[in-house]
Amino acid sequence: MLGRGEGTAAGAPQQLEWKFSQVFGERAAGEEVQEVDIISAIEFDRTGNHLATGDRGGRVVLFERTDTKDHGGNRMDLERMDYSISRHPEFRYKTEFQSHEPEFDYLKSLEIEEKINKIRWCQTANGALFLLSTNDKTIKFWKVQEKKVKKVCDLNVDLSGAIGNGPVVCSSTSTSSKPCMENGGCNGNPFSYSSINTSLTAGGVLSLRLPVANNNETNLAAKCRRIYAHAHDYHINSISNNSDGETFISADDLRINLWNLEISNQSFNIVDVKPANMEDLTEVITSAEFHPTHCNMLAYSSSRGSIRLIDMRQSALCDTHSKLFEEQEVPGTRSFFTEIIASISDIKFAKDGRYILSRDYMTLKLWDVNMDSGPVATFQVHEYLRPKLCDLYENDSIFDKFECCLSGDGIRVATGSYSNMFRVFGCSGGSTETTLEASKNPMRRQIQTPSRPSKSLGTLPRVLRLGGADTSGVDVNGSSFDFTTKLLHLAWHPTENSLACAASNSLYMYYA
Repeated sequence: MLGRGEGTAAGAPQQLEWKFSQVFGERAAGEEVQEVDIISAIEFDRTGNHLATGDRGGRVVLFERTDTKDHGGNRMDLERMDYSISRHPEFRYKTEFQSHEPEFDYLKSLEIEEKINKIRWCQTANGALFLLSTNDKTIKFWKVQEKKVKKVCDLNVDLSGAIGNGPVVCSSTSTSSKPCMENGGCNGNPFSYSSINTSLTAGGVLSLRLPVANNNETNLAAKCRRIYAHAHDYHINSISNNSDGETFISADDLRINLWNLEISNQSFNIVDVKPANMEDLTEVITSAEFHPTHCNMLAYSSSRGSIRLIDMRQSALCDTHSKLFEEQEVPGTRSFFTEIIASISDIKFAKDGRYILSRDYMTLKLWDVNMDSGPVATFQVHEYLRPKLCDLYENDSIFDKFECCLSGDGIRVATGSYSNMFRVFGCSGGSTETTLEASKNPMRRQIQTPSRPSKSLGTLPRVLRLGGADTSGVDVNGSSFDFTTKLLHLAWHPTENSLACAASNSLYMYYA
């Protein structure tokens, strides 16, 4: 990443060739997609061995990686593995469960959707998987564990030891559970005293075998351990686990609450931006995330394009920030759409916590937490849509909330776009930009974009503008744009160059 000697063309990361790996839930030609099946959240766990998706129907689907098992890999092997090693990741469907149901708030006469807004993995324990999922109002803590199913495989008397014409119970291979008479008759009570009494051997020894239960089968069971409810007046847009493994935050438009995983009936309000008079409201919280290593630090973004870094050690109510990250507005460029397109829809910390990646409607921005004068790099994603902002406002596309992600080594970033496209950028100068379509045969366009200082931000130190602007009315592949298909959700594997992307109800996997 920038600041590690990779800011020149000589130090640019190796160009990656992205390849299609898998697809789950692929649509047939002309098939109509149900609203409840559209994927609304994606998240890898810390090891990358498990992947979770949530949909608008309130369901959580879990996938498990299988190729590491085939190669004898375990968690420690994955953590020690060289990041540059490319392998073909293979996932399989593991299980699914209904996380949320539609509700109705009778006090506010408000319908609460079951749609999953966010999923976050928690620390595993004793082979069980733990995760948090949330809709607009309620957060749930789930435990998914394999349970051995005990099945009785032998509940029959010994036929060889039975004497006379007394009733004996049929063997387990029989399709009937009724006791059969040796002469062809049946007795309605297979466990009657007479059946035992007449099953004595010639030596007078009871030959009834005791039932035997085997644990040959396993079944995945999802259990809701805790429900964290009634703490948000507005829609929850973010949840984030703390590195201490004990607490997490949840954020809505105006407040951020701190929870203990073990306590579901109490939370602490640590950020409150609600003004005394709602007419004075100028911005809302759009995303929040804990620092990956410092349990006292967290960042949240706003609709005005700013990111605030706060330290919970300063005060119980973090109404003041320790650092503010925002880009200075270029004089003479303000328009009706300025504040709308400046709204940050997602932020992500780099794995080491040194950088923050933010996504607004037009760009990706990379921020150094040690430099609050401006972003260290800006990646143009939707610059070619600037002439169409009026149309985008009319059809509400300008309010679409695209997510972003960083590679585990911090060298690359990715985000989605329209026509089910997603774009991957290198963070250093001289790196290339890759645009792909979420399909089995992704279209690619490699664009060499040498880094150059930005004229508008030329006074800021170490600032790069990456990604050439395309002012045409078509997408980066020369095709007419389709605003009805958009890739909002994607996730980068924590240790490998592998991406999971959601296009409508389909989950596409790519590797490089």
